[in-house]
Amino acid sequence: MDDRAEEVRRVLDAIDAVTEGEPPEARAKRLTELLKSVGEKVRKERRDAVLEMVEHGLTYRQIADQIGVSFGRVRQIIADDPDKQAQTPDG
Repeated sequence: MDDRAEEVRRVLDAIDAVTEGEPPEARAKRLTELLKSVGEKVRKERRDAVLEMVEHGLTYRQIADQIGVSFGRVRQIIADDPDKQAQTPDG
């Protein structure tokens, strides 16, 4: 197993351990919180990586081809500024 696959396996094992033995209500709540925080972290890291690619001179189309998403998705990733969203009050 390569190092990256091993890292993914360890993360998945850690998720299992976080909720082990909890009743379904507590598990669902904890996993909802985890999904939100992990999703935010992953989106931020992906956006940072894409912005770095832009800084290196790649076009949105080149980035889309390299990471396996559409041109439109690259635009969305770049526009998705987590710092602005964190300041937006809930409506």
